[in-house]
Amino acid sequence: MDADLSAAPVSKGGRAGTGTDAEPRPLKLALCASGGGHVRQILDLEPVWRAHDFFFVTEDLALGRSIGAQHRTMYVAHCALGQARLGAPFRMIAAAVRNLSQSLRIVLRERPEAVLTTGAGSMFFMLLFARMAGARIILIDSFARFTAPSVFARIAGPLAHVRIAQSHASADGWGAHVAFDPLRLIDDERPAKEPIVFATVGATLPFDRLVTLVAAAKRDGLLPEHVILQVGDTSARPDAIEEVHEAIPFPAVQGILQRADIVICHGGTGSLITALQQGCRVIAVPRLFALGEHYDDHQLEICTAFAARGLIEVVDAEQDLATALSRVRARPARMATTDTAPLQAHLNMLLTGWSLERRGVSGKSVEQGFSGGPQVRRASRG
Repeated sequence: MDADLSAAPVSKGGRAGTGTDAEPRPLKLALCASGGGHVRQILDLEPVWRAHDFFFVTEDLALGRSIGAQHRTMYVAHCALGQARLGAPFRMIAAAVRNLSQSLRIVLRERPEAVLTTGAGSMFFMLLFARMAGARIILIDSFARFTAPSVFARIAGPLAHVRIAQSHASADGWGAHVAFDPLRLIDDERPAKEPIVFATVGATLPFDRLVTLVAAAKRDGLLPEHVILQVGDTSARPDAIEEVHEAIPFPAVQGILQRADIVICHGGTGSLITALQQGCRVIAVPRLFALGEHYDDHQLEICTAFAARGLIEVVDAEQDLATALSRVRARPARMATTDTAPLQAHLNMLLTGWSLERRGVSGKSVEQGFSGGPQVRRASRG
C-alpha cells in the first residue's frame, strides 16, 4: 500500500505551540516503527513525543490503523531481510522498492528535524533519507534483544546519532551509547477474570501452528473455557472454537485481555507484556526459524528470558501445550510491565537539547559524550 500522504486525522494536541525564544520549540518529529511490539513501544513513550509536532510512520496493520485513527500517520510497505532467508527474495526486493519510494516521499514532504525509531527493517529507508535530509536520529533497539543487538540495530546503527539498548548485554555487543532495562514486576492485586482463553498469532505474520495447537486442545477438552482466537492471514478456521477473528483492533484486544484468564500467544514482546500487564496467565508459543515461521529465533530468546523470571510458560521442544496449560493453571498469575520513565527522561533531555540548538542557543550539545565511543551509561534497573 502506498504511503498515505493525504490529510489524515491530526492528534488532539499533536501539534504543540511555537514556544518563545527563551524556550525549546517543538521539533518536527517522525515516530518510525514497524508493526507489533516495535510501534507499541513508541506508544509507551507518548509523554516524550506528545509535546512535539509529531507524525507516525508504520505499517498498514491493525495497530497501525488504530494509531491512524488518532494521530497523523503514514504507511510504508513491510520489508525485511528475513524474507529472503525464508525463501522469498523477490518479494523482499519488490517490497523494498515500494518502501524506498514511500519513505522518500514522506521525508521530502514532511522534512522531519528528528526521528525516534524502535526499528525494524521497514524503517531503514526512512532513517537513511531523514539522515540525508539533516534530521537527528535516535535508534532504540528492540526490547526483544536480551543477549545481542538486532540485525536492524547493527545495520542502521551507523545512521543514528544516539543508539539506545534495552539490555546491558546487548549494549555491550553493539556499542550503544546508553542502556535501559525496562522490565518491572507488578505487585498489585490481579484483576477479576472470566473463564476466557484468548489465543492470538499477532498482526505481522501468519502462524498456523499456534492455530492448530489451540484447535486440537479445544477438541481434546483441554480448553473448557470460552475461546477467542485471532488467526491472522490464514485459511484455517477451526470449527470448534467459539470466536474466530482474522484481525482484532488493538483497543478491542485490550478489552479482551482485561477479562481473559489465560492468553496463548506468539513470542512477541508486545503480546507478552500487554497480557502480563492485565494479569493474564500467559503461555507463549515462539515462532521458529527452522519451521519458516519467522526471520530468526529471537522469539525463542524472548520466551526463554521471560520464563526464567517465572512470568510465562513456553510451548517448545521440552513442553507441549497440555503440560503448559496444566502448569499455568496450577500457579498464581504474575504481573509485569515495562517502566520507561528513565528512558523518557533521557529522550526528553536529548530532544530539548536539539531544539535549543535549532534556535541557536549556546551550550554544550547533549549528544556530546555519546558519540565518541562504545562506553555505555548503565541506567538503574530499579
